[in-house]
Amino acid sequence: MIGVRSELAQAAEIEAAYARERARLVRLAYLLSGSRELAEDVVQTVFAEVHERWFYIDDPPAYLRRAVTNRVRDTQRRQYRRPRSLAVATVTGDVEIDEMWARVQQLGPAQRAVVVLHFYEDLSLVEVSRLLGRRPATVRSDLHRALHILKRRLE
Repeated sequence: MIGVRSELAQAAEIEAAYARERARLVRLAYLLSGSRELAEDVVQTVFAEVHERWFYIDDPPAYLRRAVTNRVRDTQRRQYRRPRSLAVATVTGDVEIDEMWARVQQLGPAQRAVVVLHFYEDLSLVEVSRLLGRRPATVRSDLHRALHILKRRLE
C-alpha cells in the first residue's frame, strides 16, 4: 500500500512540475535548437525519462533545464549539417528582438547555447558554465566571440 501511495504522489508531483515547467522548457529547447517540433519532443522525452528517479532529484527545475539543454546538444551533435534559416521566427513579439533572434539562429551550437542561456534565460555565466559542463573561461570566450559575430552582422 505504501508503494502505491508513493507512486501516486510521484505521479502527481511530476504532473504539477510538467504543468509548471513545460512552457519554459519548450521555449528553452526552441531557442537552443530553432525547431518547435524538436523542442516539444525533447521536453516530452526528458519528462518521460525523469519519471523513474523523480524523488532522487534535489532541484527539479535545474535538473530539467540541464536535461533539456543536454538533449538538444546531443541532437545537434548528431546532425551532420544543420540548415540555417534566414527567416525571422517570432520569439517575443518585439520586432527588434526578433531581428536579433534571426542572427542568433545563425550562430554555432555552442555560442548559441551560451547566448540563449545568458541573455534569454537570464543565467549568470557561472550558471551557464555549470549547465553546459564547460569551464567558465570557455563560456566567456564563446560569449565574447558570439557577441563579436552578432555585432559584425548588425553593421
